[in-house]
Amino acid sequence: MKIGSLEIGSEAKITGYEQGSKAYRQKLLRMGLVKGCRLRLLRKAPMGDPVEIELNGQKLTLRKSEADVLIIDTVD
Repeated sequence: MKIGSLEIGSEAKITGYEQGSKAYRQKLLRMGLVKGCRLRLLRKAPMGDPVEIELNGQKLTLRKSEADVLIIDTVD
């Protein structure tokens, strides 16, 4: 599942990463987007790009293409 398919206020857990640039994946890891981390979707722009998420008490805004690198599962 991708972040863009979440409803606003929904929580999810990062389960992996799409294939792609190792340098970009390292950037995500430095921002705290590590496997097993829980996040919550706060806002989406009208066209779905960008999205604002909250994790570990921090708010991050990511472009849709950046957020789509993350593979997530919803949390009940």
